[in-house]
Amino acid sequence: MNRLARWARVEWGFLFVTVRESLMKRRWRAIPMTLGAVVLTTAIQVVQNQSWGYRFVENTGGVRAEDPLWLSLLRTPLSLFVPALDLPVWGALAQVLFVFGVAEICLGRWRTLVIAYAATLAGTLYARLGIWLGFDNPFGLPSSDAWVVDTGPSAAVVGLAVFLGWRYGAYVTACAVTAAMAVEVLLKGNLAGKEHMAAIAAVGMLCFISAVRHRQRPMARIESGSGFPPVRS
Repeated sequence: MNRLARWARVEWGFLFVTVRESLMKRRWRAIPMTLGAVVLTTAIQVVQNQSWGYRFVENTGGVRAEDPLWLSLLRTPLSLFVPALDLPVWGALAQVLFVFGVAEICLGRWRTLVIAYAATLAGTLYARLGIWLGFDNPFGLPSSDAWVVDTGPSAAVVGLAVFLGWRYGAYVTACAVTAAMAVEVLLKGNLAGKEHMAAIAAVGMLCFISAVRHRQRPMARIESGSGFPPVRS
């Protein structure tokens, strides 16, 4: 048990302390964007279950690979908050509250949104590529997936979880999330699983870009002389 506790402290300690201190100081004011996302997701769920609201939600936030690309791109931002009809809504709400909340505290509001939308957009674009490749290709999809309504926060949640794990040193967690998505693809090979892998690939690129930027900053300071302590006379 002590060994497990030590591992958990190393894996999640920095992340846990960051979240706890922010929540203790600001309470729910620390995650206004996340709370807004939860309210928006709940409202959309209520509307799309009404006879008059289903078509409206589908026309504003429903994404399919068969739709024109410009229309899918226009609908993608809202599609992130449209719960999938075949899954319980509480699952989507829990994902948004927990993962988005931790990300908003640790990464900031705008960075969280950028990563979430990048992951979602990667999945949306992959669906078109996968259908073009065809079912016979290991990376392809059956043509019937072109009519599947593709919504929900799952791709964004997976992407944020991987980025948080990398950024805060929880590498085992990031690898575990990636492995779980890979197993899902191997067992099911469905649209959602492959979109999750596309989201992870996109976030992996963001991790690489972020690492390069952080590596260049110290070098720039050293070259300008600011990386050395001042010489005292």
